[in-house]
Amino acid sequence: MNINESVFFREATLRICGSLDIEKAMQRCLQYLSRFLPATRLCFHVYDRALGIVETIAMATTQNSQAMALRTPLDTRGRQQVEDQRSFRTKLVERMVEDAVAGPVVRQLGVTGDLSGLLLDLALEGNFVGTVSVFSEPDIKFNRHHVQLLSLLNEPFSIALANSLRYRELQTLRDKLADDNRYFQDEMQKITGQAVVGADLGLKGIMDMVRQVAPLESPVLLLGETGVGKEVLANAIHNLSPRSNGPMIRVNCGAIPDTLMDSELFGHEKGAFTGAFTRKRGRFERAHRGTVFLDEIGELPLEAQVRLLRVIQEKEIERVGGSETIRIDIRVIAATHRNLERMLNQSTFRKDLYFRLRVFPIAIPPLRHRREDIPALVQHFIQKKSREMKLFVKPTLSPGALDRLLQYTWPGNARELENAIERELIVCKGGVLSFDDLNIKSNKFKPVPPPPCESSQDERLELDAVMAGHIGKVLKMCNGRVEGDKGAARLLNINPSTLRKRMKKLGIPFGRRHVRMAREGVEHGEKTDTTRQRG
Repeated sequence: MNINESVFFREATLRICGSLDIEKAMQRCLQYLSRFLPATRLCFHVYDRALGIVETIAMATTQNSQAMALRTPLDTRGRQQVEDQRSFRTKLVERMVEDAVAGPVVRQLGVTGDLSGLLLDLALEGNFVGTVSVFSEPDIKFNRHHVQLLSLLNEPFSIALANSLRYRELQTLRDKLADDNRYFQDEMQKITGQAVVGADLGLKGIMDMVRQVAPLESPVLLLGETGVGKEVLANAIHNLSPRSNGPMIRVNCGAIPDTLMDSELFGHEKGAFTGAFTRKRGRFERAHRGTVFLDEIGELPLEAQVRLLRVIQEKEIERVGGSETIRIDIRVIAATHRNLERMLNQSTFRKDLYFRLRVFPIAIPPLRHRREDIPALVQHFIQKKSREMKLFVKPTLSPGALDRLLQYTWPGNARELENAIERELIVCKGGVLSFDDLNIKSNKFKPVPPPPCESSQDERLELDAVMAGHIGKVLKMCNGRVEGDKGAARLLNINPSTLRKRMKKLGIPFGRRHVRMAREGVEHGEKTDTTRQRG
C-alpha cells in the first residue's frame, strides 16, 4: 500500500517522543507501527562493550509495556558481530533465534516461535546510542519495504533512547542523593543530635531551654565565647524540631566576602554578573523547609543585615539579577561571641534585627564555669579522635592527668580541649596520656616534648587545696549560703548537691550550725579587737 513517509515519520515521532516513560512511549509507537508492519513486540537495548553484555531496558507489545534491566552476555562471535560490523543501519534478520546477537536476547526474553526481526542501530551525532528490535508476527516475515519504513525513525528513536538513559541516570543520582542525605542526617544525629556532652551536668539548664524552644518556629540567638559549642547546640535544636528531616544549612557570616554576600545568601541568575555562567541557588533557598544557622552573626555587614531582616520577616527572597520573588520556609538560629548590645551602642548592629533575633536568647557558659563537664568531654574527644586516627587500642589517662585538665582554665573552651587531646594522642602515639605540657600557671602549652606520663600524689593534693580555697572564698562571699539565688552554687554554676559532695570530700564544713559559729566567731573577734583598741 502507498504510505506518505512524511506523515508516517511525524505520527511515529509524536508517539515515541511523547513521554519520558520510555515503555509507555514504545507501546503507543508500536500500536501505530502495527498498522504498517506485522510487528508484535518492540524492545530497546544498550550494549556494554567492556563487559560484552546487551541490556534490554524496555519492552512493549500492543497490549502492555514494561521497563526492565535484563542483561544478556554475548559469546565471542556475538561480541565480534556487534563491534566489528556496526555501521548504524537497519538489519533484517530472517530467523531471530539463529542470530549471534539476537538469539541469546530472544531466549533471555522468553520469546518462542520462528520469528523474523528488524534491528535498527541508533546513532546521534555519529555516536552509537543503542539498538531497537522489532519482532514479527508468527509465520509472517518482514520485507525490504518494512526495513525502509523503520529506517526513517532512526533519529526519533535515538533521541527517545538517549533521553530515557539520561532520565534513568538522573533518577539513580536522585535516589543516591536522598540515600546519602538520610545517611548523613543519621550520622549527624549520632554525633550532635540529642547526645550533647554535659547535657545532664553543666549544660543541664541550657538543654532544658533547648527542649523548650526546639518544637517551635521562633528564632534562637546563641551567645557565648568562641569554642563553647554553639554549633553543637544549633544542631541539637534542629534535630529536636519538626524540621529534623529538612536541611540544616550553616552560614559563617564572617567568612563570606562582602562582594559575594548577596550571591551566597540569596543566589543569582545566569548572567547577573561577570562569572555567573549558570543559575545558582543561595543558602536560604537551599534551607527551604529546614533550618539556617547564621554563625558569627555579629560579623554581618550593615547592608546585609537590612536584607536579612526582610528575609526573616517576610520569608521571601530575590536572586541577584532576578525579578522573581521566591517564598521560603525557614527557621533561623543565630550565634555570636560578640557583645551585640555594645555593637548597638556603636551603631554597628541594627536594633530591629537584634530584637528580631533575640526572641529566645541562650547564653552558653564557658568551660571554666562548668568544669564538671570536663571528664565527660575528655572521654568523648578521646573516642572521637581515636576513631579518626584509626587507633586500635583505646588510650588511657595517666594518674593526675585529669587533675591537670580540671585545673587549666581553657580560654578556648571545648574546642581548645579537643585540640589538646588530639595533640596528646599524636605525641603519646595513642598510649598513656599525661598532658604534662599543659602549663597551669600561664595557661599555655609548653613548646617542649612531654616527659613520661607520670604524676604524683602531691600534685593532686595541691589541686584539692586550690579548689578548697576557692570554694571557701565563694562561701564567705555568700555568708555560708550554699543554694538559692545568693548561694555559692549559683556563683560556681554547679548543682548545690554536687557542691555539698565536693565540700564534704575536701573537708569544708557547711550547714546552719557552721554559719552560726562562724558569725559568732567574727562578732567575738570584733569585740576583742575593740577592747584592745580602748585599752
